Amino acid sequence: MVEDDIKMAALMKRSLAEDGYTVDVIGEGKGTLTAVKTEPYAAIVLDIMMPGMDGFTVCRKLRENKCWIPVLIVTARSDVSDRVEGLDSGADDYLIKPFSFVELSARIRAIVRRGQPERPTVLVVGDLRLDPARHRVWRADKELTLQISPREFALLELFMRNPGRVLRREHIIDQIWGLESDWFSNVVDQYVAYLRRKVDRPFDRDDIETIRGVGYRLKDSGG
Repeated sequence: MVEDDIKMAALMKRSLAEDGYTVDVIGEGKGTLTAVKTEPYAAIVLDIMMPGMDGFTVCRKLRENKCWIPVLIVTARSDVSDRVEGLDSGADDYLIKPFSFVELSARIRAIVRRGQPERPTVLVVGDLRLDPARHRVWRADKELTLQISPREFALLELFMRNPGRVLRREHIIDQIWGLESDWFSNVVDQYVAYLRRKVDRPFDRDDIETIRGVGYRLKDSGG
């Protein structure tokens, strides 16, 4: 756990210990890069706002050093741009403070189950390619030149990180909008429609599927 708030770190450590985890606490970002060289951690819980090296930089350097330990970012920064930057830096998930310890434990279990696969620099699903760092998208060999807003880009990235998986509206809202939107809003449907007009319809495709009463799915074959 990388957290410079001593009281918060103690609370999270105690909660996770009750769930059976052994937790090391590091109070600043740079020490993380040294710790992972000697300890086979199952996961890293990483704060963003820390003295010296911030969490985004820590996560980016871990991935540059070929360290694929799952990372859960935990932070009070809830803007969509921060979420996008966190995922682009190589994090596996993003949890906004304040949160319940039950959810913290559940999210850790989820990223640990995924293991430690190498994260590709460019996401590829069928003939769709997305470069998170450069904020660029291609369909086959054609780059999409239509303006894609930060939230549309984050939504497409979420789909491409979960090809073939049905994403519930609630999960999408949690990942992209967090506390900014109420659970009964049709914001997800609106943004899926925006994406379809840019990545599907111009190419006579229907890769973003509606699963009635549940949510949406990106076809894993692109076909």
